[in-house]
Amino acid sequence: MLPQTVLGFDFGTKSIGIAIGQGVTTTARPLLSIKATDGIPNWDKIGELIKEWQPDLVVVGLPLNMDGTEQEMTQRARKFANRINGRFGIKVATQDERLTTADAKARLFELGGYKALTKEQVDAVSAVLIVESYFENSFS
Repeated sequence: MLPQTVLGFDFGTKSIGIAIGQGVTTTARPLLSIKATDGIPNWDKIGELIKEWQPDLVVVGLPLNMDGTEQEMTQRARKFANRINGRFGIKVATQDERLTTADAKARLFELGGYKALTKEQVDAVSAVLIVESYFENSFS
């Protein structure tokens, strides 16, 4: 059975995109992006979001190379996922996020042209795509 509420994260060293997803509709929508300093977010802000949305699951995008091999950012995203689990005691899953940034830019461009392509918007929509691909893979 799919989780009811999923909080999705597109981890980055400077910015972390966040989306909220619903298992019933298997859709997600962008929430916001938060700044990070060398991959370290404002943990209080993440705590507030977890308290507000009460997710059943957190999904963190896993940046892999195109051939599926891991890179330095893969390890950093795993560490971020483990920290969410450790700090907030919430179930965390990781999801392959290859091409989500390109897809997010294409989606935003369709909706609003170049002016829609802000870094914050791209990161948040990337988080949407991570959550939606998690839902898709849960069915296959």
